[in-house]
Amino acid sequence: MTVKGLLVMDVDSTLIEEEVIDLLGEKAGLGEKISEITEAAMSGELDFKEALKERVDLLSGLPTTIFDEIYKEIHLTNGAAGLIETLHGRGWKVGVVSGGFHEIVDKLAVDLKLDYVFANRLAVQEGYLTGETYGTIVDKSFKLERLKQWAKENKLDLSEVVAVGDGANDIPMLNAAGLGIAFCAKPAVKAAVAYHIDKRNLLMVLELLEKYTDKQSLIN
Repeated sequence: MTVKGLLVMDVDSTLIEEEVIDLLGEKAGLGEKISEITEAAMSGELDFKEALKERVDLLSGLPTTIFDEIYKEIHLTNGAAGLIETLHGRGWKVGVVSGGFHEIVDKLAVDLKLDYVFANRLAVQEGYLTGETYGTIVDKSFKLERLKQWAKENKLDLSEVVAVGDGANDIPMLNAAGLGIAFCAKPAVKAAVAYHIDKRNLLMVLELLEKYTDKQSLIN
């Protein structure tokens, strides 16, 4: 079956309301400190890789059972499930590429029937976080690379890709997609991206997509 399009989304503060690393920070008793680093990284004031390393180090010693607790505390952004279901019904594929963690994102992927998923991985020893990550770090370059790879796998031009995100880490993939949307985003992101949604309702992506599709039809 021919795939009609591809949606690629960020997860934390986009697909879901929360920043998972901030919730983990609260469990570690360092919520305020970690939240400050997260805010600076999302605003583009700190290098993402360095900010991730600094925050993950502070999580050392947390038990892996914490992820089941965290998953119960997160909330899908309004309209998220409806957006995914609608696009699947139209023959689209949906993927998420996250600077967050597989321990949470994989659960979301199952519940929402996502087609693609990639996130950071936390190192574990004897059931506890070591304070390190392993494998590929999902930074802005990797998000862009993954969007292009998923489009290529489905024989889609980038003009047939929609990307949605809120942080500085998302800017390259948002600008590479045919329709890149800054979703309730930081000022630096809104300044760099043409399309914005400022209400926390992901169903509004469909409205922008219809306008974009009409515009493309006129151009072509």
